[in-house]
Amino acid sequence: MLPVFSMSLHRFISAAAIVGSMVLASLAFGQSRTVVIDAGHGGFDRGGVPGQRISEADKTLDVALRLRRILQADGTRVIMTRDRDVFIPLGTRTSIANSYRNAVFVSIHFNCSSRGGANGIETYYYRSDSAALAASIHRNVVAGAPTENRGIRRRGFFVLRRTAIPSVLVECGFLTNPTEGRLAQTDSYRQKLAEQIARGIRRQPPPFNRPLTSSLAKAGLYGPQPFNAGANRDFVHPDAVRERSSRTSRRSKSSKTTHHTSSRKKKKSSSDDDDAPRKKKTRKKKSED
Repeated sequence: MLPVFSMSLHRFISAAAIVGSMVLASLAFGQSRTVVIDAGHGGFDRGGVPGQRISEADKTLDVALRLRRILQADGTRVIMTRDRDVFIPLGTRTSIANSYRNAVFVSIHFNCSSRGGANGIETYYYRSDSAALAASIHRNVVAGAPTENRGIRRRGFFVLRRTAIPSVLVECGFLTNPTEGRLAQTDSYRQKLAEQIARGIRRQPPPFNRPLTSSLAKAGLYGPQPFNAGANRDFVHPDAVRERSSRTSRRSKSSKTTHHTSSRKKKKSSSDDDDAPRKKKTRKKKSED
């Protein structure tokens, strides 16, 4: 009986060691055991641009539900901001997320444009502690999608600005693009998106890194990030990022170098310039803006 007992004890210790290493790996990569999944739009808000043929709301919900099943199978606690076709206000979505202190928040969307040729995957974050999660999700989704890498951008969407936990919004391709729209309507592609997002949440490395879209790479819009230089190639500065601190800094500088009266005029002019788009955009204005 002793050899049998010894063998059983050895197996138990080995199993415990494996579980322990998994826990340590999870902690090392910052993996959360609670994930709040936000399926964008819903109900009367179908998403997209006027006249868009493919509804965004049902596609985001389908990917979100698939993602929930994948994560729950791993023992992850999953909270949904919506699990059916209903409209949930943005404030309610962020309130749900903020109810879970040690969670991460992932908002799922599809993109659109008045230009049918626009394509690719892009991912957004706002808080500095969300950059690593954004990078992990983005690189996995891009690696699993036959489309362009449009980069990781910092932008103050409502659901990213108002959440108190690491938060990411991923755009899973353009429904207005003939190829990506057709893919988004297939079960297999939506399942693939869910699987790749799950890999990103688990902080698993992507099978390969797809370079940033050439037009963005040539523009030299790389932004400083808390990663090594080689990892920064898919981060870009969005034109629409407007931080209050930078506005205050510019206004303060203007007041020190000009007369008080002219300074007031310049401050107003500077503010107007900040709010005006610097180039014509074709990307949709989403409800998260």
